[in-house]
Amino acid sequence: MIRLFARALLASTLALSPIAVSAHEAGAKPAHGAEAHAPAGPLVTLGDLEISGAFTRATLPNAPVGGGFLTITNKGAAADRLVSATAPIAKETQIHEMALEGDVMKMRQLTDGIEIAAGETVTLAPGGLHIMFMGLNTALVEGEKVPVTLTFEKAGTITVDLAIGAAAAAKSMGH
Repeated sequence: MIRLFARALLASTLALSPIAVSAHEAGAKPAHGAEAHAPAGPLVTLGDLEISGAFTRATLPNAPVGGGFLTITNKGAAADRLVSATAPIAKETQIHEMALEGDVMKMRQLTDGIEIAAGETVTLAPGGLHIMFMGLNTALVEGEKVPVTLTFEKAGTITVDLAIGAAAAAKSMGH
């Protein structure tokens, strides 16, 4: 049981930290000082919201978790809120943040979602806000896409394809 927990924790760390997966393990090493990039997801619009740069990372076989990343810009005059996300690739999909508590980086579910203030942009990126895929049904393969359905408090629901980049992708090529 402890071994299973340790493996899940390690996989979680690998999935969310751009520096935790060595380029040797990922099979593609970015140039010194450069970040690995995932293909850019298309710009999609839902009401006053623009969603861009949607991507996820390839996972190792049997990895239990993965992360989803994207940018949301609110062009409207009122705030909106990302309240949930679902994906057919995982048993459960949650909205998470990583934040320092003292000297310790901790990840937690944001049960109230993420507010996107009027005229503001919120970026879900490795090491910060992200969509968490828990209990992956399949490995995420570089070059493929993953549909994720996002539900906003005011704008409604939209399904966005996340481009699957390299295991060490730190951001999409779209930003």
